[in-house]
Amino acid sequence: ETREKVREFLIRNFYVADPSVLTDDASLLDLGVIDSTGVLEVIGFLEDEFKISVEDAEMTADNLDSIARIVGFVGRKV
Repeated sequence: ETREKVREFLIRNFYVADPSVLTDDASLLDLGVIDSTGVLEVIGFLEDEFKISVEDAEMTADNLDSIARIVGFVGRKV
C-alpha cells in the first residue's frame, strides 16, 4: 500500500513521460523525476500521508532516491 501511494504521488505530481520506467529501484534523481525542490515535495507528502517527521539528516539519497528506498524509509519511521 505504501509503495502504491508513493508511486501514485510521483506520477500525479511530477512529469513522468513513461510510468513504466518508474520501477521500484529506479533512481528518481537520475531519471529526472525529482530534483532538490522535488525532494522537499516528497518529504511533505510523506509527513502528511504517513504522519512521520523527516529530520534534516534523513534527507539523503539512501532514503529518498527510489520508490523502494522511500518505502523502506517510511517502514522504519512508522
